[in-house]
Amino acid sequence: MTAINSGIDALAPVDGLSVTLADGVLSVTIDRPDSLNSLNTAVLAGIADAMEGAARDTRVRAVRLGGSGRGFSSGAGISEDDATDEMPTEIIVEANRAIRAIVALPRPVVAVVQGPAAGVGVSLALACDLVLASDKAFFLLAFTKIGLMPDGGASALVAAAVGRIRAMRLALLAERLPAADALEWGLVSAVYPAENFDAEVDKALAGLLAGPAAAFAKTKHAINSATLTELDATLDREYVGQSILLNAHDFREGTRAFQERRAPKFTDS
Repeated sequence: MTAINSGIDALAPVDGLSVTLADGVLSVTIDRPDSLNSLNTAVLAGIADAMEGAARDTRVRAVRLGGSGRGFSSGAGISEDDATDEMPTEIIVEANRAIRAIVALPRPVVAVVQGPAAGVGVSLALACDLVLASDKAFFLLAFTKIGLMPDGGASALVAAAVGRIRAMRLALLAERLPAADALEWGLVSAVYPAENFDAEVDKALAGLLAGPAAAFAKTKHAINSATLTELDATLDREYVGQSILLNAHDFREGTRAFQERRAPKFTDS
């Protein structure tokens, strides 16, 4: 259940999400380690609520977004069985709300990526202002492996970080990108040895807490306004495209092949 100190009083508890406020830092932690912190509608809505609440709470000076256990997030848990109901599109709606809330929040948001970040988990991390990764972390846009397209704003967020050609490579080939390569490409802010990771994260947060909140807010707004000009349109475009793909043959075949541990046979064109 969500644990909330006296900071963000309006938030309701959400299974699989921990939200705490201490010494100016709002810690938002995806707490589903058994599924490598997979994301469902409730957790994504809880993240969005926490970010929106933080924007209204002057006690929050920085936000730490992370996952429990050995990974950041394995992405949305969308399966073939979900394709006939509203859940996949509801997940996209709440993911988009969370992304918009992170980007709009007038406080620095730090993504703490100690292990795998996949699917919309990559989008959540890249929406943050600093992306700190352990040397054991990696990033993976695996959407095309099951007949889907990147969502959660990944089309804009990844390209803004690494450029069009590298974004195409990550999205089309669904290759795993280790932390060291992610740093070289400009996908993350810094990479630290796993044994020092927590200390380095604390050091970065301490620097933000000691800094000028008003200047940080205007700096964040200026850089995001200059580099993420297409984010809103991207989120809308991805929603439309993904909604079509979720009801197509290739998604059903992709998820079935994944479950059966075989190569998919895609036929849609």
